[in-house]
Amino acid sequence: MKVAIVHDWLVTCAGAERVLEQILLCYPEADLFSLIDFAEERDFLHGHAATTSFIQRLPMARTHYRNYLPLMPLAIEQLDVSSYDIVISSSHAVAKGILTGPDQLHISYVHTPIRYAWDLQHQYLRESNLQSGVRSVLARVLLHYIRTWDSRTADGVDYYIANSRFVARRIRKVYGRSASVIHPPVDIESFRPMLQKEDFYLTVSRMVPYKRVPLIAEAFAAMPQRRLVIIGDGPEMERVRGVAGANVQVLGHQPFASVVAHMQRARAFVFAAEEDFGISLVEAQACGTPVIAFGRGGALETVCDETSLMPTGLFFYQQSVPSIVAAVERFERNAGNFTAAYCRLNAEQYSVEHFREALSGFVASARERDAARLSGTVAATPVRRPAAVPGDAIDDELDRLAGGRDG
Repeated sequence: MKVAIVHDWLVTCAGAERVLEQILLCYPEADLFSLIDFAEERDFLHGHAATTSFIQRLPMARTHYRNYLPLMPLAIEQLDVSSYDIVISSSHAVAKGILTGPDQLHISYVHTPIRYAWDLQHQYLRESNLQSGVRSVLARVLLHYIRTWDSRTADGVDYYIANSRFVARRIRKVYGRSASVIHPPVDIESFRPMLQKEDFYLTVSRMVPYKRVPLIAEAFAAMPQRRLVIIGDGPEMERVRGVAGANVQVLGHQPFASVVAHMQRARAFVFAAEEDFGISLVEAQACGTPVIAFGRGGALETVCDETSLMPTGLFFYQQSVPSIVAAVERFERNAGNFTAAYCRLNAEQYSVEHFREALSGFVASARERDAARLSGTVAATPVRRPAAVPGDAIDDELDRLAGGRDG
């Protein structure tokens, strides 16, 4: 059984690459394919060298690879995986569009459909200052082309896996397909819990517009009696510094050990973005730290709110200063309800071991069904659900997922 693993691009080691790492560990003999490979940190690849596309050799591809978005659909289709029995794509852009034949099994782990081409197009255009003018027209035409291609290639996937129920709903919306859910792996053991907390709140984030870090800083500036520590950097750094009050400490980029230490000691972790999953929320809980989060997206799946028997945090439902302030004050009134033990127990459900067991079980069951289909027989064994994953028993059987291709 030959396995190919396809990833969009290898540049940094972020959340999608941590998922890729565990897929590679599940299938160490697999071959790796990617549009480009300029990753300087190589540990997560565990010795794998990627076969890359022609974009790898284009001018300034190392630093401006996103400018080649119009060529990415063509480039992914030029990667030849025709000799492999199983193709597993790890996709947040175009990897799911890899070309496969009728006798190959293609399973796509989707971090998200291309957000800036689908439901977040208008937000992307606003944040990129592309709401009017010639450049706006060109951007809209390009995104329309990307949507058309993305839709056309949706049925080239035999089974979809989503990283959250939120993303599964997005897959249903844009591709018309069912997806099973296997939450991303979190390196729980690198985040040890601490029972004694200090009197400060924490947020750790890239400072890009959708993360809403300036909003958190502004909310705490309105609460001078509450201390906030911000870790991270990015294009919104100056804006964050501009709205931060004397009680807000902006540390910028910090080494991993410092991030963990702050997560362990923080009174609570504050998060204002709408994320597909949100690994940092699980990392904070692994440190025994409760979460105050915007109540949309993946946070609703990883944080147990005040109505739970073992609450690990609470939500606010508007991305606004008053909403965050009210949530923090509510947390202060009920802080005793959120224990380090509850937080840690919830986080442990998202371990790398859970992920590997779930993914391996899913692929094995899909392979059995595919083999039975090719031989013209009925599968002798029932379809197995993937191993239970945190907060979510997989809702869709593999046979129903496959049937979703026919509507």
